[in-house]
Amino acid sequence: MSDTPFGFNRPGDDDDKSRDPFQGGDPFSAMGGDMRQFADMLHRFADMIGQAQAPGGPGDGPVNWDMAKNIARHTVSSSGDPSIVDVERRQVAEALRLADLWLDEGTTLPAGITKPQAWSRSEWIEQTLPVWTKVCDPIAARMVDSMGGALGGGEIPAEMQAMAGPLIGMVRQMAGAMVAGQAGQAIGALAQEVTSSTDVGLPLAPDGVGALLPSGVEAFGKGLEVSEDEVRLYLALREAAHQRLFAHVPWLRSHILGAVEDYARGITVDLSGIEQAVAGLDLSNPEAIQEALGGELSLQPEETPQQRAALARLETALALVEGWVDTVVNEVAADRLPNAVKLAEAVRRRRATGGPAERTFATLVGLELRPRRLREAATLWRTLSSVRGTEGRDAVWEHPDLLPTAEDLDDPDGFVHGREEIEGLSDLDISAFTDEAREDKPNDKPGDGEGDEGPEKRS
Repeated sequence: MSDTPFGFNRPGDDDDKSRDPFQGGDPFSAMGGDMRQFADMLHRFADMIGQAQAPGGPGDGPVNWDMAKNIARHTVSSSGDPSIVDVERRQVAEALRLADLWLDEGTTLPAGITKPQAWSRSEWIEQTLPVWTKVCDPIAARMVDSMGGALGGGEIPAEMQAMAGPLIGMVRQMAGAMVAGQAGQAIGALAQEVTSSTDVGLPLAPDGVGALLPSGVEAFGKGLEVSEDEVRLYLALREAAHQRLFAHVPWLRSHILGAVEDYARGITVDLSGIEQAVAGLDLSNPEAIQEALGGELSLQPEETPQQRAALARLETALALVEGWVDTVVNEVAADRLPNAVKLAEAVRRRRATGGPAERTFATLVGLELRPRRLREAATLWRTLSSVRGTEGRDAVWEHPDLLPTAEDLDDPDGFVHGREEIEGLSDLDISAFTDEAREDKPNDKPGDGEGDEGPEKRS
């Protein structure tokens, strides 16, 4: 991949001299225009970006999140997004309350939902956007640096630097708008598929909030030949189980979001498609520039030891959360919901064919989740339940050093009963960990301490 953006060549290249970007002293002549024409185009493009920005500005990050939110909301409204009516609010609140009553018998973790809510798709976007900014900003920063930094990487002659400086800033603004456009489209597409606030495996909702999307619940149940009340209750069990983990495992929220951010920082952005799209465009037509830059960005993980460790940490954390939820919900629902098995299979098929969680991480951070990992995690939790019981299983969440590692998911029996090289959990006195965790809880700060690195240390 060429590291020179927008079809530029660098001085000294052996390509056709007619494409020399500095021929005649004008580095922009290769794109069919002169410096002033390019500057005028960028000013008009910046105006277009500004028109999409809501009052209050996009914040200090690299992405115009007001623009991303508007694109996401337009995506859902164009396909229909009915407002929530009172009867739907009551149905969701009742389902979440009943789900928590049932879960009291299936886990030692207390209820985590204090504010049950029913959301429209637009409300899902509004409520979850603060977390998306944390997830996407590392990628956005890489994208902005890739585009703006390549243009201003010291190849422009000294006499052109003063003129090019403001233009480089505008190119960075354009890059931020590109990422905002892609993030907005991805979040808008997700809003049309999700059933709850935790459907993508991340703690997206505000503290204490548990939410279902009636439109998503209805779409999930189509073709299953299961009553909507039963579908709603099964999905409420999954939402309530997630919220118990996120509310009462104090280090888990920062552990998962930190793993996402660490992985995202190791992503590279492939600009070759953008270069091809922009080469030869009419610079006097900012609409054409905007359309050319609207394509999907290609995200590629770096093959480094740090990136592989970040991948293992993130994938293992997500698999453990989903595997625990599957185990607890299916145990609770087995004797209460006639179609519990069918609904659990529907969740598995959704993952296997690329559900919201899978598409979220593939689009926004370039990660492909493996359904096999989720099945292995569920097997580990079930084995742990049968050996140590509900209390012993849930005690693993007391401290991050007790969590299974990626190697443990490959050998669940070895984790539970012990392997030669490690002490088995069934023989391990966990009181030192759990007592320490309880003592430290009041002073815990998200993202601080050795806990965030714990899962990688046990191996």
